[in-house]
Amino acid sequence: MTTLNGILETAVYVDDMARAQAFYEEVMGLKPMFQDRRLTAYDVAGRSVLLVFKRGASLEPAVLPGGTIPAHDGAGPLHLAFATGADQLAAWEERLKANRVEIEGRTDWPRGGKSIYFRDPDGHLIELATPGLWPIY
Repeated sequence: MTTLNGILETAVYVDDMARAQAFYEEVMGLKPMFQDRRLTAYDVAGRSVLLVFKRGASLEPAVLPGGTIPAHDGAGPLHLAFATGADQLAAWEERLKANRVEIEGRTDWPRGGKSIYFRDPDGHLIELATPGLWPIY
């Protein structure tokens, strides 16, 4: 029987890479692991990777020394959630406020978790969620 061990990568597509890099590095505090003309890959807590692609820059296959990555792209606002500790949520709210990022929504989940929602510069909905959101988290 085959198994899955988790989601390794999540991707968003952006119109302005420099603007997106500023947001994900300065506001979200992520560190790039790789970048080229079409993408920046960020380490998320040493467990997953956020891929930020320049919209339209991956419409042709990427031929690498080790193989080929098929063409892909995306449009429209996407949603992604970052896990954070309950003791970190207030500090995140202050960080977002200091960076003039508006919190658009808040949710208290039945299992005790809390979420706040805001957008990146390309309109993607970002969630910061504390434990108690899902039965597995």
